[in-house]
Amino acid sequence: MEHVPPPAEELALLDRELAQLDARRAQLLTRRAWLVSALQPQAPNAARWSTPPVGHGWAPGQPWGSAPRAAKPSGPPRSAQNVLLTLGGLLLTVAAVAFTLVSWGSMGIGGRSAVLALVTLAALAAPVVLLRRKLAATAEALAALALVLTLLDAYAVHAVAAPDADGLTFTAVASAVLAALWAAYGLALGKLHLPLPAAVFFVQWPLLLGAWAAGAPAIVVGWALLATAVLDSAIALWGKGLGVRVTAGIGLAVMGSAALLTGLGESLTADGPLGAVLPGALLLTAGVAALAGAWRAPNGYAQLGGVVAGLAAVAAVGGVLRAAVPGTWHVPVYLLCGLALLSVVRAPLPRSAGRGVLAAAGAVVAGALLWAVPPVAAVLLGPVELVAEVWAGAPDGFRGALGESMRWSETAAAPVVLAVVAGLLGAAYRWWPSLVRVAAPLVTPGATARGAAGAGALALGWGTLLLAAATLGVPYPVAVALETVLVAGLLLVAVRGAEQGTGASADGTGSAAGGRSAVAVTALVAAVGGAVSVGLLSLAAEAATYAVFGALVVLFAGAALRTRAVVEQAVCAVAAVVWGTVLTGCVARSLELAPHEAAPLLLVVPAVTVLLGARLRLHPVALPVELTGALGALVAVGLAVPDAPFLALVLALCGVLAAGAAVRPERRPAAGYVAAVLFVAATWVRLAASEVSAPEAYTLPVTVPALVVGVLRRRKDPEASSWTAYGPGLAATLLPSLAVAWTDPDWLRPLLLGVAALVITLLGAKYRLQALLLLGGAVLALDTLHELAPYVVQVAGALPRWLPPALAGLLLLAVGATYEQRLRDARKLKDLLGRMR
Repeated sequence: MEHVPPPAEELALLDRELAQLDARRAQLLTRRAWLVSALQPQAPNAARWSTPPVGHGWAPGQPWGSAPRAAKPSGPPRSAQNVLLTLGGLLLTVAAVAFTLVSWGSMGIGGRSAVLALVTLAALAAPVVLLRRKLAATAEALAALALVLTLLDAYAVHAVAAPDADGLTFTAVASAVLAALWAAYGLALGKLHLPLPAAVFFVQWPLLLGAWAAGAPAIVVGWALLATAVLDSAIALWGKGLGVRVTAGIGLAVMGSAALLTGLGESLTADGPLGAVLPGALLLTAGVAALAGAWRAPNGYAQLGGVVAGLAAVAAVGGVLRAAVPGTWHVPVYLLCGLALLSVVRAPLPRSAGRGVLAAAGAVVAGALLWAVPPVAAVLLGPVELVAEVWAGAPDGFRGALGESMRWSETAAAPVVLAVVAGLLGAAYRWWPSLVRVAAPLVTPGATARGAAGAGALALGWGTLLLAAATLGVPYPVAVALETVLVAGLLLVAVRGAEQGTGASADGTGSAAGGRSAVAVTALVAAVGGAVSVGLLSLAAEAATYAVFGALVVLFAGAALRTRAVVEQAVCAVAAVVWGTVLTGCVARSLELAPHEAAPLLLVVPAVTVLLGARLRLHPVALPVELTGALGALVAVGLAVPDAPFLALVLALCGVLAAGAAVRPERRPAAGYVAAVLFVAATWVRLAASEVSAPEAYTLPVTVPALVVGVLRRRKDPEASSWTAYGPGLAATLLPSLAVAWTDPDWLRPLLLGVAALVITLLGAKYRLQALLLLGGAVLALDTLHELAPYVVQVAGALPRWLPPALAGLLLLAVGATYEQRLRDARKLKDLLGRMR
């Protein structure tokens, strides 16, 4: 309810508001006057901003109404002296370079030495004076000039004083001298940032270039690189300043990597165990140095040092052992050395460094698996070649079925690698609590890691058996039986793992459930992949095909019945349907049926899925099973396409199956329409195959009772849609007649069809029935278009070429000019059709 104050009270309220507005207006005017005065030119000695008038209520940078804040005096401009000195330093650098390269030959030995010494000493002494005057930037610029001059001095000394000296030897000596000079200079002038990093840069070259100049073997070059890397490590750990540490760190990464690669290359190319000892010593020394650096480095660098130490140790010891075994067993040797690194969990190492060593062990294991897994993929995918020659006869052995592209003798050690890793992962999964206690000083793995260990053990164990059978070349029947048994075992693990995971989740023991769930999922995926592989492998012989696919149907159906987990149940049921469909195809091939003759036989499995869906009803597995059966029916339709009578039969049978599924309320909306479409399509195909020229004789007997049924339904349910009541009956006659009329050269059928469509359209308009109006109108329009098309073509040919585009343009202009009206008409038409039944 609205409150209206008395007139006297309302008048007082208005006066107060007007007074406030006047005060605000005065405040804004005062502020405006101050801003105008502030923008006007002022005297040279006046302040940049005058003091705002009192009561203006605001000053720049202050809250509204607060007092103005005095502006801070700006800093002094950049000194002209700094700019001049910097430019002078650059000009001196350019002059020195030009003098050394161009004018050097015009002076004697004394003059050259005096000029270079004088300029260099001046460049080295200038930063001392500049630092006292606090001109650090200019001092850095002149220090850079001095650095260039010292390089020019070294070049000049080599060109004049020692022209016959070896370039590499002289460069090594010069690098050592420059490193000492700049180190002393940088320590003396601690405020300069350039000298010490420059000294670190020069330190990188003396040992390397000296060994290279002496013609030392690669192993000696590696030791030189390693010594330089150790020096860089010490500088990076104890050096002064960020620039020094960063430069030393870059040198450590480059020189250390070069030393490790040199040692690894020498180890891999050694002729025997004795030849691999020296590279191994280099690698071990590098590992010890990396571990010693990791002891004092921050966490991230310490872990990286642990990784380098572990990999270097594996390469050193594994290189000696590798040279003593045949080439096939090189990878297992390195794998065993990598697994030996796991003992670091009991070593008194820093936590980060120990983690790095464990990561190195993991990297070695991963590399070994990358070498061993491709042959397993060849075993699984090799039988694909048998698809082109189904039932050509059993091959001589397992290798014969896989093809001869693989060199199985070179992969004899791959099953051993897989078995070792699988055994370790299985032991970790089995004795997980003990493993967690042992590894507690370095890592604390959780339930997810346990699940990954169990899944990896299962997958690698499965691959080990398959690869071992292929490597040993077992007979073909043994290989088929082995793969089938492995599929059965994997399904058993999947079913039990799913049940235990479900039970553990219900009990609240999430850690165990996580591990078992990962194992169950891995087992199920491996079972499906193994089933595909053994199915392809069985295609070589007819008896093997029936035995394998029959066993697969039984195994997957049994697993679907045994498990209670929905996902596993659905996957197993779908797989059983697929194997059953393949089995019916094999039966058709055994009966020597043509593809179109085998199509009806393939509908046996879809029929079973429809019955099974009726039994399962609302079970979550019902829909995937029925959809898989529908895909089998689609394959049958594709096989029957070349023969029209068989296609009509298959479509009719599919319609029967869809109608059977539509009996169930939950499938009625989709399956009912599919059944109607299939029946109509079967009828049309059958009529076309029989070369029927008068389809009305077959469609009218269907249309009349369908329309009668529609009328009865409309009387019983006036709200029923006209599409449901009359749509199927009318479409059964109108559409086939329209299709024939478009190819009929006579005039009688188009005339009768047009009259019938006109009558149906008028009835639809009179009784406001949408199906009759739209179906009749569409058929009438298409029939009329067919009859008038020849005349339209003649008229169009007689008209000028420019006239049709002009007429189209006029039509578009007219529609555009009355767009709003046409839009309203379209909306009215849409509403009118929407109100029809």
